[in-house]
Amino acid sequence: MQTAALVTDRSTPRLDLAHQYPRHPERPDRLTAILDHLDATGLRERMTALDARDVTAEEVLAVHDPRVPAIIDDLGRRGGGFADADTYLTTASPAAARRAAGGVLVALETVLAGDHRRAFAAVRPPGHHATSETLMGFCLLNNVAIAIASAFQAGVERIAVVDWDVHHGNGTQALFDADPRLLYISTHASPFYPGTGTVEETGSGDAAGTMINIPLPHGAGDAVFDAVYEQAVLPALARFAPQLIVVSSGWDAHARDPLAPLNLTTTGYTAIARRVIEAADALSDGRLVVALEGGYDEHALAWCAGALCELLLDEDPTPDPQPVDPEPWPDIGPLLDAVRSTHGL
Repeated sequence: MQTAALVTDRSTPRLDLAHQYPRHPERPDRLTAILDHLDATGLRERMTALDARDVTAEEVLAVHDPRVPAIIDDLGRRGGGFADADTYLTTASPAAARRAAGGVLVALETVLAGDHRRAFAAVRPPGHHATSETLMGFCLLNNVAIAIASAFQAGVERIAVVDWDVHHGNGTQALFDADPRLLYISTHASPFYPGTGTVEETGSGDAAGTMINIPLPHGAGDAVFDAVYEQAVLPALARFAPQLIVVSSGWDAHARDPLAPLNLTTTGYTAIARRVIEAADALSDGRLVVALEGGYDEHALAWCAGALCELLLDEDPTPDPQPVDPEPWPDIGPLLDAVRSTHGL
């Protein structure tokens, strides 16, 4: 079994680069920065390269109402437009969205087949805000949710999602809110877009307790994340004992990010990535899928992705050559107490 795979769109021309809108933060340069860094450091050569594929209509409809692909295709045919104030589509977007979702599926498939223990899907557009019926928050199809539905269909019984994007993954949570087979854990800024993800949102019906939301105050940085993972995230993963861990990897909680109010550094992001990889090794036979979500500073994206890939290869991460020194972090003792009390951790 190989250690780690890297899934990218290698079509000609690249579909993931064709999806773009002038001066929009969700831009092709995000992905180019990551892949150029992986090339420059030799990391791409050290990982198994896998091609993304197109998601099928059936795979999309496993989580989305038919109106979602209909909206995507209709706007694409009409030359593009905005699904909401933030979420653009162009003529290239339908193909890009299907390839991004298919890329996460390829990452999932290689891990479930036992060909690789770990896989990183470096794809765009992102997906964790897309709900059953709605495109929103730069997201067209919910890439991670589509992969999870496929894993359940393949017989996986328990899956954990760790969402370290700065925004709450409202779409992923809503899609599995009543499904006890999924543990969803989100660390996100609050108050912040999309306004969901309170501690009290814990899942419904038989799934009560499987949605763990940790809404962090503005300014939270490395020490806060270290405490949150040690005292809440890792105990919740250990109790649930997932057979597969999926990460919604937004690197927009980074202190460099221009759109978000948290202060995690590359070192801090590397530390939580190491913790999740170790949890997958201990709990899930090493099975781990990482899917790119947000992140809008190219330096932060490149170096966080590089450190992640080094960890996926069991290599020592290379320090960020341009470290940041954020302001002191806020006290989150009461928040952690509330999360732990709500979930019995």
